[in-house]
Amino acid sequence: MPDDRKNYPDPREEDIFAGDRRISRPDSSLPDWEVPDTAYRPIPIVWFTGAMVVQLVALFVIVLAFQHQTGWITISLSSLATGAIGKWTWDRGMSNAGYGWKLATITVMVAQLALACLAAGARL
Repeated sequence: MPDDRKNYPDPREEDIFAGDRRISRPDSSLPDWEVPDTAYRPIPIVWFTGAMVVQLVALFVIVLAFQHQTGWITISLSSLATGAIGKWTWDRGMSNAGYGWKLATITVMVAQLALACLAAGARL
């Protein structure tokens, strides 16, 4: 039986080509032309965190921008911003998340809105 190892290139020493494509390298498990059959699938914590951070920044800006106005303006704008961020979060995918993630998102958003309302409450 002839030694077949001499007929094939060693991928540790050189690339193996099929036409103009590299088939094998020792530092990669897939050829360079292979695209794995995957897609980005965000998880609920991404939507939760995004909603929390965006709402935090939005309410901070609203409370600071309207600190010399009547508290009703701050409360109204904060409520509108919270509703819009909640809708955006649900449209992103939170509507398909588990019950726990939905409850946690609603709880955090209501708590942050309550803090903004508390800050504006002295100006009512």
